Amino acid sequence: MEKINTYIDQNKNRFLEELFALLRIPSISADSKYKKDVLSAAEYLKHHFQEIGMENAEVCETPGNPVVYADKIIDKNLPTVLVYGHYDVQPATPLDQWESDPFDPVIRKTDIHPQGAIFARGACDDKGQMFMHVKALETMLHTQSLPCNVKVIVEGEEEVGSVNLSWFVQRHLEKLQNDVILISDTSMIAKDIPSITTGLRGLSYMEIEVTGPNHDLHSGVYGGAVANPINVLAKLIASLQDKDNRITIPGFYDRVKEFSTAERQKMAAVPFDEQAYKKSLGIAEVQGEKGYTTRERASIRPTLDVNGIWGGYIEEGAKTVLPSKAYAKISMRLVPDQDWKEISELFKKHFEDIAPKSVEVKVTTHHGGEPYVTPIDGVAFQAASKAMEETFGKKPLPQFSGGSIPIVALFERELKSKVVLMGFGLNSDDIHSPNENYGVWNFFKGIETIPAFYKHFATLTKEEQ
Repeated sequence: MEKINTYIDQNKNRFLEELFALLRIPSISADSKYKKDVLSAAEYLKHHFQEIGMENAEVCETPGNPVVYADKIIDKNLPTVLVYGHYDVQPATPLDQWESDPFDPVIRKTDIHPQGAIFARGACDDKGQMFMHVKALETMLHTQSLPCNVKVIVEGEEEVGSVNLSWFVQRHLEKLQNDVILISDTSMIAKDIPSITTGLRGLSYMEIEVTGPNHDLHSGVYGGAVANPINVLAKLIASLQDKDNRITIPGFYDRVKEFSTAERQKMAAVPFDEQAYKKSLGIAEVQGEKGYTTRERASIRPTLDVNGIWGGYIEEGAKTVLPSKAYAKISMRLVPDQDWKEISELFKKHFEDIAPKSVEVKVTTHHGGEPYVTPIDGVAFQAASKAMEETFGKKPLPQFSGGSIPIVALFERELKSKVVLMGFGLNSDDIHSPNENYGVWNFFKGIETIPAFYKHFATLTKEEQ
């Protein structure tokens, strides 16, 4: 590891400059106005893979945004690691809440990151974490220490549900064959408490359109006699959870896995400061499903959240209007063993059933993904654990994550291989929010740890044969 660490130390400034060049590209997949920027990010990565010595680097077309592929096959008898990441990012709005331009990365010191954090959209999710793998591969190739084969795919639609990744994977099954899939798109408990994600929640993302009168009306002339779509939508949404914050959709909990007392006690043993949690968020109290802890609510329990709601007059000043339409976007985080397509249908049926006849309701399913649990008794998890123990100086803890990566279950189903979720972000990195950031220390710790994973994975695989 000495050669690897020396190379990283000698190239830290360049590594950051190259990451900053990628972060400056506003590759927002949710907004078609940024289509050219999405393509620019893909091309940037392809050329970068070529520059560091990867082979067969290409931008692969799909019905949507392209997938970037590259590989390095040093010996077909050695195990193969498939690395996955994404180069697309969330929209940066609301822009007025950013302390600096979201697409002009800067480093600022914070209480959590006294050595500095990179502030930019995509800094952690997932350009910064994905780029750790690129730089780790460069380091291993330059120091001639790559111990096994590697393939890399970086997609451009993760933030909109990986719409076309299944299409790509099914058409390149042989090309993508591997012995383990390595992903860094998750977080650790803390900088001094390394952890490996062993479970992800699934996702169902819905949009609702409520229509009342066929055009906007004067609220004085018609108010009280005609249904107001915003009022109706607000009442319908409020009815989706009861006083104990349980979701009221019939059948919603039918397939929810209930964790045992022993499993919950094991989760509770992981350090968590609820007072610090509340203080960091600026809230007086937590809220969630009755009977569960804050950590459980955010990881092993399903949720329903309104992600956006709009309609009527929202500009400056007043306009007494009874709007024709109202809209909302709602996401549900799912847990084992819920099926996102089944939940989407249950939501759609329930919402249509409870809507009054005074309005018309249209419910659209945007995208979703299955929950996923990773095994902790295999070679891949052991290699990740040994790698983090080597670079952090302590054994990592397994933890469930509240987030979703829709493609993880797809990979296991189509490629018949297990996934290791070895992320280096923190929950405080504000991904999807204004002022997203990623610690400089975390970035380089990832670059240092990833080669250790390859080393241990190659060794343990050989021992198992």
